[in-house]
Amino acid sequence: MALEQVQELFDFIEKSPSCFHVIDNVKKTLVEEGFEELFENKKWQLQEGGKYFVTRNLSSIIAFKVPGKDFASFHIIASHSDSPTFKIKDNPEQQVKGKYVQLNTEKYGGMIFSTWFDRPLSVAGRALVKTDKGVETKLVNIDRDLVVIPNLAIHLDRTANDGMKYNPQVNLLPLYGDAASKDTFDKLVAEACGVQEEDLLSTDLFLYNRMKPAVWGAHNEYMSCAKLDDLECAFSSLKAFVKGGNKESVSVCAIFDNEEVGSSTKQGANSTFLYDVLKRVNTALGRSEEDYHTAVASSFMLSADNAHALHPNHPGMTDPTNLVFLNEGIVIKHNANQRYTTDAVSSAIFQKLCKEQNVPCQHFVNRSDIMGGSTLGNIANSHVSLNTVDIGMAQLAMHSSYETAGVLDLGYMIAGMEAFYNSAVIAECDGTYEIHK
Repeated sequence: MALEQVQELFDFIEKSPSCFHVIDNVKKTLVEEGFEELFENKKWQLQEGGKYFVTRNLSSIIAFKVPGKDFASFHIIASHSDSPTFKIKDNPEQQVKGKYVQLNTEKYGGMIFSTWFDRPLSVAGRALVKTDKGVETKLVNIDRDLVVIPNLAIHLDRTANDGMKYNPQVNLLPLYGDAASKDTFDKLVAEACGVQEEDLLSTDLFLYNRMKPAVWGAHNEYMSCAKLDDLECAFSSLKAFVKGGNKESVSVCAIFDNEEVGSSTKQGANSTFLYDVLKRVNTALGRSEEDYHTAVASSFMLSADNAHALHPNHPGMTDPTNLVFLNEGIVIKHNANQRYTTDAVSSAIFQKLCKEQNVPCQHFVNRSDIMGGSTLGNIANSHVSLNTVDIGMAQLAMHSSYETAGVLDLGYMIAGMEAFYNSAVIAECDGTYEIHK
């Protein structure tokens, strides 16, 4: 079962070379499962027992199941669709000595630069094209090995192994072709989305790693793949969401864009997207403002984003008493300064749910002298305040173009998320909660 789930994950990631493809693939799954698409610019007519989804910017999505008009809470899992990469600039072609053509790029998010060298890459994203009535979006995936970012030979830089400082404008531009490739990139993009070159108006295009995913290790216990952060969590939440649910809470699966650059966009976790959807669900079912606030007070969120495993070459970079390993269960993330939202309440509730399903959990805390990153939970809570636990799967080489995780942890995460959706966490009073099955 574990390897079957991993292969499903690999298939999902390979079909999702950009955040726009991630959401398109999630939509396809939801439609197959009988979900109805809603649109933010149209009135919502919701039915008890209905299943719905809505997108924003075609790079974020929120899906939900309505158990009945008298629901008590929202059960939300949040993850993100984007990963660190390089965005193709406008007017991207750049000639070198009349013999090479490079693509001009800028970095998106904080990646490990060195992992992008000397491997097959391509380009994916979206194009906005003109129509008779206006403009429309087309997905773009140039589905072949297209560019490489070549390293400088050691013979020309004897200090290459002494700690290289990379300049993104100088060292990290991909080689696209020879002199004959000049003025062909837009044509290639147009062909990829099935339009004429003259109809291209604007694009959001990104590099992606073409290396095939792999299961490896002495007992096939590890897996490596691009975009495990955070498509592993997005995939897990979708699997659990489709299968799980309870009669007392609205199950919600939210996948946001732009987490890697701060989430402060209209489609990010720091937007009103989640608030807007929850409020409209409440209103469309004829519930009052007071009903909304009481439901939110009993609501719970899993903020799902992968966590740092102890690195075998650098064990000293890990907190001495909170050690996280691959294949040893869901990671609950803690931070005294609330860069993770987990507190004793949310940790206890989630641990109870997992223990009842024999799903192992482990705890991550950064070394006190290392500042970690923030996640979706604390950002989303600025708009919808509810109990939240930050969780993830342990991984190595986070923000590499090719990351590593444990085979067993994917199954643990899906099972833990499904247990969450199958339960209703009800606040009896502040600090006291019941868990209904």
